[in-house]
Amino acid sequence: MKAENTVEIDLAGKTSLADTMIVTSGRSNRHVGAIADRILQDLKDKGFGNARVEGLPTCDWVLIDAGDVLVHIFRPEVRGFYNLEKMWSADRPQDHMA
Repeated sequence: MKAENTVEIDLAGKTSLADTMIVTSGRSNRHVGAIADRILQDLKDKGFGNARVEGLPTCDWVLIDAGDVLVHIFRPEVRGFYNLEKMWSADRPQDHMA
């Protein structure tokens, strides 16, 4: 579906929500919706049809929760505003004991 600027983020050890986060962009609301529909169909075809989905009505930002993998599909402007890559890719500060 020609998703753009796709990034994979390893979440292992950072959260119990998932092991991997995929962040990608579509050029418009329609493109975001088409990418989401294709991913959902591919998941269903491969036996992972119980993914939870949010954001399909407006298609500014669609979240697909497929268990161990979270997929975020954004319009470019919305992606830039939330900047999930920076938030989740940054190393967390280490706790230092005195």
